[in-house]
Amino acid sequence: MTSTSTLEHFFPAIRGVVLDMDGVLWKDTRPIGDLPAIFDRMHSAGLQVMLATNNATMTVEQYLEKLKSFGVVLDSWKIITSAHGVADALVKAFPAKGAVFVVGENGVITALCEAGFSVITDPDDETQVVAVVAGMDRGLSYRKLSRAMSHIRAGASFYGTNPDATFPTPAGLVPGAGSVLAAIQAAAGEDPIVIGKPSPFMFRLCAERMQLNMPEILMVGDRLETDIAGAQAVGARTGLVLSGVSTAEQAAHWQPQPDLIAQDLSSLVGASD
Repeated sequence: MTSTSTLEHFFPAIRGVVLDMDGVLWKDTRPIGDLPAIFDRMHSAGLQVMLATNNATMTVEQYLEKLKSFGVVLDSWKIITSAHGVADALVKAFPAKGAVFVVGENGVITALCEAGFSVITDPDDETQVVAVVAGMDRGLSYRKLSRAMSHIRAGASFYGTNPDATFPTPAGLVPGAGSVLAAIQAAAGEDPIVIGKPSPFMFRLCAERMQLNMPEILMVGDRLETDIAGAQAVGARTGLVLSGVSTAEQAAHWQPQPDLIAQDLSSLVGASD
């Protein structure tokens, strides 16, 4: 069983942990393990903890409430979503702001509004937009898909929150943001600019907020192609948990291998000792 004592064997020492959420901390409304005990174990080991998720459907405030419902209290600055990444990218690309057509949910809509953009979600609204932003959208319709395609073919930039094709729930996997991006991509004939993991943005922002170097950070996630690949690309350490999407068989064929592999976060940090 992996424990925090295992983390002490790293050089340079692990001083911060970045956790994915879906498939690591919970599956939809069901926590994975005793989350208060897990966070207490990390804090008692002197580890800084941040959360970084590709899921842009919820706001930071909603994530804080969800954590609180599971018995975990966290500062808002310790949560980063791919919605923040998209908003930051659009501010840099379009400093004069403008209208953005969103195929997505509350998290990305709120982030873009807070960044000063005019957000359009009504597919019947013909306002010219500077960009189309797409993510997981459980209200996806043919009309939304059609309007997104029209905007992109007319010259609007195409951004995606994250490439996760699926989303873990207690009942199994459901279509994720990557599935939405694929539909729009096929219709519009344009590849999206994808912001979430494995893009380096969120990893670098976490390192900046914790004031740590990448080798001092352990990224813990359940997806090899996003969490693990992205962390390896920026030089962070990696911990794969098998409580979400990626399987032990897939992990066995992944190169380079994650630094740690555990059944779940509780096992990885030794909270189930």
